Amino acid sequence: MSEQEPGIVLSAEQKRRRRARSIALGVTLGALVLLVYIVTIVKLGPGVLNRPL
Repeated sequence: MSEQEPGIVLSAEQKRRRRARSIALGVTLGALVLLVYIVTIVKLGPGVLNRPL
């Protein structure tokens, strides 16, 4: 019972591809957030940033 199976062991190439996919996904999500922000500012106008606090 104390022995654990090693599970799935990824090769160096698989780890490299997984990291590249993760980076691509992160960049894509960041671009989407930026796009939504820009569209919001364009639709509401630049005056939305000059409101009193």
